[in-house]
Amino acid sequence: MAIQWTIKPFEALTVNELYDLLKLRSEIFVVEQNCIYLDLDGKDKIALHLYGEFEGKIVAHARLFKAGISFDNASIGRVVVDPNYRTRKWGHDLMREAIAGIQLHFNESKITIGAQLYLKKFYESHGFVQISEMYLEDDIPHIDMVRA
Repeated sequence: MAIQWTIKPFEALTVNELYDLLKLRSEIFVVEQNCIYLDLDGKDKIALHLYGEFEGKIVAHARLFKAGISFDNASIGRVVVDPNYRTRKWGHDLMREAIAGIQLHFNESKITIGAQLYLKKFYESHGFVQISEMYLEDDIPHIDMVRA
């Protein structure tokens, strides 16, 4: 069985889908990364939500934004894969789907992200290049990257 990808606006998410997306993000961004921060930043309501399901479980998620929301360009954020499935390299599939989703839904090809520094090579493998110096966001080193 392969991973199944879905893109939905906030309003189309079921209560269970929303719960599962937020739970996954909390497991990674708060617990695994030991970072106390407010994940619910008000942007979920204006994002397109890309998620991957495997055997009935949401195992990957990213938010897609049109230009002018998070950056001047379209952007991808909250990129996350369940740690139990990372060996399957679905993070790469997630990024390919996210880039295609930005192009399809927003007709944009230039995409900016705020990436955790340790994932620089991962994002470079998807055509992103560093455009900023390192900065701390919630005490985690980040860089801005763009894909033209």
